[in-house]
Amino acid sequence: MVAPLIARASSYPSMPINLVTPLATGDAADRAARLMGMELSKGLGIPVTITNRPGAGGSLGTQSVIRAANDGYTLLYAQNSALTIRRVIDPQNANYDPLTDLLPLALTTRSPSVLVVHKDAPFKTIEEMVSHAKQSLNGLRVGNAGPGSVGEISVLLMKEATGASFESINYKGAAPAVTDLLGRHIDAVILALGAVSSFIEEGTLRALTISSPLHAFRNVPTLRQLGYKADLLGVWFGFFMPVGVPKNIVESFLPALESAARNPSVAAQLLPAGIVQEWGSGQALSEEISKEYRAISNLLGPASKKTVK
Repeated sequence: MVAPLIARASSYPSMPINLVTPLATGDAADRAARLMGMELSKGLGIPVTITNRPGAGGSLGTQSVIRAANDGYTLLYAQNSALTIRRVIDPQNANYDPLTDLLPLALTTRSPSVLVVHKDAPFKTIEEMVSHAKQSLNGLRVGNAGPGSVGEISVLLMKEATGASFESINYKGAAPAVTDLLGRHIDAVILALGAVSSFIEEGTLRALTISSPLHAFRNVPTLRQLGYKADLLGVWFGFFMPVGVPKNIVESFLPALESAARNPSVAAQLLPAGIVQEWGSGQALSEEISKEYRAISNLLGPASKKTVK
């Protein structure tokens, strides 16, 4: 049974590679997958086709790769919503472990999440916002892109870190959340940077805190930089293969992946969408998954799970 795999590995790659992404066509992360797929195709000398398999918070696309042949011709480009968050809040559908059912190859990109308020909000800093929330009878309403999003988890992290009262308001995507914030129907939103960067630049919205430092927004602090015990949860993206792919295939593939992920042209095209390059080894990706999964599991204890569905 092993002999055919060894034979195929010696001639890898010899046919098109299918890059599966559990994301909808047209969003920023899908663009990142396509740009890196093009660079992979150049580096490997074979076509790399993109297959979008959205649904169930990314679980459907992830499971399709888990079930794929372990011959190196199926890849997964997925984000933490499918690989950590969904496993905590929807274990029946996300009944897999990316560290044993998949082979983590590398962390390649991040999209920081950011908390923004209306330009005319009564608070100018996150400290003022926390103070306002503690003094408010009903706390503050913070919108997010939907159940299980990094925004919803980030609201819970903020509540725990600051002791202030924040109510998470779920929307069906980033656009309606931003619309309600612009209309002053809610007090803030926490979304991936790309969803609000244009509003920040034009001055319509004001950023108060970001999940990780970013040079383009160097005046926007993280919560930890301000002395709080937790940061907002950002979005990260990594590449995976089905578990069991022969080692020599993986070793043949990784240089092309690193070249594509570090390509300056790709970086320049992704930055306006709020996505930044960050290369991390398969081991680093595995450690990030483990750490984040533990943190979210601890955060969403029996009482908290009722708020995230």
